Amino acid sequence: MPKSKFAKFLLFVSLISASSLANAQSNLRSACAQLTNLILEDTTISVAQVVKANSFRTPGLNSSIALPEFCRVIGVSSPAINFEVWLPMTEWNGKYQGVGNGGMAGTISYGAMAAAIRRGYATASTDTGHKAGPIPFDASWASGRQDLIEDFGHRSLHLTTVNAKQVTKAFYRSPPNHSYYVGCSKGGQQGLMEAQRYPDDFDGIIAGDPANDWTRFYAGAHLWYSQAMLSDEEAWIQPAKLPALGDAVNAACDAIDGIEDGILQNPLACNFEPATLTCPAGIDNNSCLTPKQVSAVEKIWSGVKDFSGKVIYPGLVPGGEAARGSWSTWVTGAEPYKSLHWRGGEGFFRWFVFNDPEWNFRDFDFDNDLTYALDKVGPAVDSDNPDLRALRDNGSKLIVYHGWSDPDISPVASINYFEEAVDIIADDIQAPNYQVALDSTQDFYRLFMVPGMAHCSGGPGPDSFDALSALEDWVERDIAPESIVASKIIDGETVRTRPLCVHPAEAIYNGNGSTDVAENFSCRVP
Repeated sequence: MPKSKFAKFLLFVSLISASSLANAQSNLRSACAQLTNLILEDTTISVAQVVKANSFRTPGLNSSIALPEFCRVIGVSSPAINFEVWLPMTEWNGKYQGVGNGGMAGTISYGAMAAAIRRGYATASTDTGHKAGPIPFDASWASGRQDLIEDFGHRSLHLTTVNAKQVTKAFYRSPPNHSYYVGCSKGGQQGLMEAQRYPDDFDGIIAGDPANDWTRFYAGAHLWYSQAMLSDEEAWIQPAKLPALGDAVNAACDAIDGIEDGILQNPLACNFEPATLTCPAGIDNNSCLTPKQVSAVEKIWSGVKDFSGKVIYPGLVPGGEAARGSWSTWVTGAEPYKSLHWRGGEGFFRWFVFNDPEWNFRDFDFDNDLTYALDKVGPAVDSDNPDLRALRDNGSKLIVYHGWSDPDISPVASINYFEEAVDIIADDIQAPNYQVALDSTQDFYRLFMVPGMAHCSGGPGPDSFDALSALEDWVERDIAPESIVASKIIDGETVRTRPLCVHPAEAIYNGNGSTDVAENFSCRVP
């Protein structure tokens, strides 16, 4: 073909492509506007509009987020489950991603939705059926409203998932090829609730630092840690003392794994005794702990027991106490009655359980009151059922991760839940030994412990990793994750990488090369 004709041919093809793209864009714009007419059970769609690239501003904060152009759908399901669905106008990857909440929820998770849509996902989030209060962990909205507690505990995310998939199908005229869920903390509880109660909702679930055993967690962690420090206010630990505690833990236990790097590879191997930090008689400064403060640390690490001697909820583990936003935010607070543990425990039991604005956290009876709480709200908010056979039989995959230095939710709780799930599978397949049951469980459920990571992020260890890509490979290509590389990023620079291993394996240094490079470690069961 002569050059001139070939050039005209390329121009013709280019014009046809541009025209097709323009028509497709026009069709999607029209489809977006028509979504307000979509009929969904007990649900009203109030807004369906195209948001131009880089023009979205977060409601309330009025801060801009860099995003591609998308169709924004706003709706509400009875009685008050607000939700949003975002649909990419171009380069949809053919998949859907639901995202979780944190704390007591009450807001749309715009940041998580932004991350999803940048990867080409159609995505949705819900406020779980109520508006967030003026202070962290406000729970006054639950007063006398069992229906709102049910929505918060499990119903809202499920209904939003069902509705969002229908919106996605109506918009693209095709359902998503795969559906995923990503959440941490309360979002982890939501993920495990989906796995247990609604196993058909998602092909793959990521549940980070999950607060799944919600009622026991709020009693045996939030409330117990607060009592340990505030039943007698002289036991409260000033944040200025936390570096001494953190340094003492590292001095005693950092090198157990053969590397001194400020990270405890397995804190359960650490036998540090807080009493070694006891202040000499007549002295109280930031380098030591008073006897009452020593007792508080011991209580926080050991957890509280019921009348039979059984631990109600596991305690925190040594490591990361002095990290920014760790114990100073969750455990001690900047001053007494300012910690997130105190706010969480007080609010949950005051409004969810007792519905009494005068209820005092010091009055909690860990036997009778806990039984009452478990009966009243446990069925709505606890995702503690280890029977995941329906999820397995559906072909879905589950990744749970948990930071070893989490100052909020004990990492031991995630290990305990995993082992309970293994026991269920062992009975189901009549496994002859633990290894067979473990292998069978890991065919669909894998746990990754994250050394040095605090609550969902932060802490001294590598805390940035891409679990979603690992889950996509597992679901779509049947490539199970043997490890996930985590990075520690400071001021935009990656200063350390480490492999996260499938529990019970740990990252073991090979003995050669930098200990800041993941390739120099292997995942092995120690």
